[in-house]
Amino acid sequence: MDNSELHAQARHCKHWLVARLGHLGDVALTTGVLRWWGERYGLRFHVLTKPAWAPLFAHHPHVERVVPFPEFAHSASGAIPFFHALAKEYTGWGFADLHGVLRTRVLSALWHGPVARYPKMGLQRRLFMAFGVQSMGQALRAMNVPQRYSLTLQNTPPPAQSLLPQVWLTPEESATARATLDTVHAAGMKGLPPAAPIALHPFAAHRWKTWPEHTWRTLATLLRQSGIPFIVLGQGTPLLPNAPEDLVNNTTLRETCALLGHCRCLITGDSGPMHLASAVGTPVVALFGPTTPEWGFYPAGPHDTVLERPLPCRPCSLHGKGTCPRNGQCLQDIAPEEVVACALRLPLQPRQSQE
Repeated sequence: MDNSELHAQARHCKHWLVARLGHLGDVALTTGVLRWWGERYGLRFHVLTKPAWAPLFAHHPHVERVVPFPEFAHSASGAIPFFHALAKEYTGWGFADLHGVLRTRVLSALWHGPVARYPKMGLQRRLFMAFGVQSMGQALRAMNVPQRYSLTLQNTPPPAQSLLPQVWLTPEESATARATLDTVHAAGMKGLPPAAPIALHPFAAHRWKTWPEHTWRTLATLLRQSGIPFIVLGQGTPLLPNAPEDLVNNTTLRETCALLGHCRCLITGDSGPMHLASAVGTPVVALFGPTTPEWGFYPAGPHDTVLERPLPCRPCSLHGKGTCPRNGQCLQDIAPEEVVACALRLPLQPRQSQE
């Protein structure tokens, strides 16, 4: 095993506490990086993250423990004692900061062992967004977020497809998801033979990162009229209340992953479930508007497709926040018919997820 490309401190420290507190997509993207480090360099990990994201690391072959970031540690009075205790418990371990926020920087200052931090490239992102500095754009496009994560412990990033996220599902989880889809199909697509459905995720953390609700309903109508099975996943206001295909708010994080593992593809905006689909080997049709390739979150799977429009105002924000003088034109110019056609060009079955 050649460890020469690792940072010097990583060559001498085999156990690391890795911190990535949120959000869902960011945490999901760490799973492939930890797999890469574990397989290639023999490193072992504990992961500090919010309790809601802990299920992503269940059965991960290189993650020995998840350390939940407690609610009381969100305040300074609670965080400092928690960080002191954590640093003492992990004396001699390395600390890999994949978040780079004030809280993780405080923990790194208290740490009794090697500390490594990923290049967040915040200045480059802001200069590119504000002034369109092309040299900054080129540097940002050269690496996606998992590749930037990888630079925490190594000198050069591996290819993007080497770092694809991965969630390890059990045979029982997969079988339960298959049974759920059979029930949905029997109720919603009577008379048609079973087939892998298309998953729809009509939600995003910020308004301008997804279609309006009525456009998602149009998409669902097109699929139904064409006899194409589909399901709706996510957390929020149900898209099709009382329809058997609408599973919104009815699945846990791992149940969502298991269902996605049986789907033909996922149609979504720039969202966390986009990376969950990649993590179970399901192709993605991703609709991107305010955010662009420079931010590093585009899906990198072999069959993933991004639909976007080259408007001069893009990117307009780092995360899709704020107002839009064009009323979301970048996404509204993408027609549901185009999305359906794109989805149907993907392979009939997703590549098999590892169970």
